[in-house]
Amino acid sequence: MITYPFQYKRASSVADAVGMLADGGKALSGGHSLIPTMKLRLNAPDVLVDVGRLPELKGISVDGSELVIGAGVTHGAIAASDLVKKHLPMFATGASQIGDPSVRNRGTIGGSIAHADPSADWPAMIIAADATIVMQGPSGTRKVKAEQFFTGLFSTALHENELITQIRVPLHDGAKMTYQKFSQPASRYAIVGCAVVKSADGKLRVAFSGVSEAPFRDKKAEEQLSSGQPAEAAAGMSILSDHYASEEYRKHLANVYLNRALAAVA
Repeated sequence: MITYPFQYKRASSVADAVGMLADGGKALSGGHSLIPTMKLRLNAPDVLVDVGRLPELKGISVDGSELVIGAGVTHGAIAASDLVKKHLPMFATGASQIGDPSVRNRGTIGGSIAHADPSADWPAMIIAADATIVMQGPSGTRKVKAEQFFTGLFSTALHENELITQIRVPLHDGAKMTYQKFSQPASRYAIVGCAVVKSADGKLRVAFSGVSEAPFRDKKAEEQLSSGQPAEAAAGMSILSDHYASEEYRKHLANVYLNRALAAVA
């Protein structure tokens, strides 16, 4: 399918990119989320601002008590990172399950988060890990907790003139963590994805992708588990229904994969 005419500009720095976005541009990183929606005319920016080669958005490092992942780091690089494997093994394992090698080697964590597909893998993982999204805009730097970042279907707290620059995640030393998903066999998107982080003191954080219009932290399930009760996944949530899974089946899968995740961190 052929796209419509648009301008292509390559940013030379984050500041340059922010200026172009303020003029109505749309950030292009790996392109595996944006380009297909442009082909389907679901997204129609007049200007694409290529940020995929900016060194400022690359790199994985430890800064104090946080692991810092550049927004332009690919899924494949995260899966292969020794730092990630040591401090956030759920991220390494989860990244290795995204798409296929071509997607993992081009797609980026920042692009995936900004696109906010309800069936993407990263949202559940970063919510469960209590990550912070760092954004750069004309007014400077802004930070939003992952739990508040996803606001609806393909909707986030990211402003149109802002660029995600970093994902900062507590190191969670001594914690157990896992990401379990029921995949669509062709795309590998999560029909249901469940991330659980169990801290060293036994506290649980539970998050889901693929279940509702936006990824979410399941606080009700956490409360039930903390009081020793059996947990019901996605209680009170509006559940998606599509040609992959009905509402009833997706709700059933949410409970199945919550139990699998809990068993993995037990």
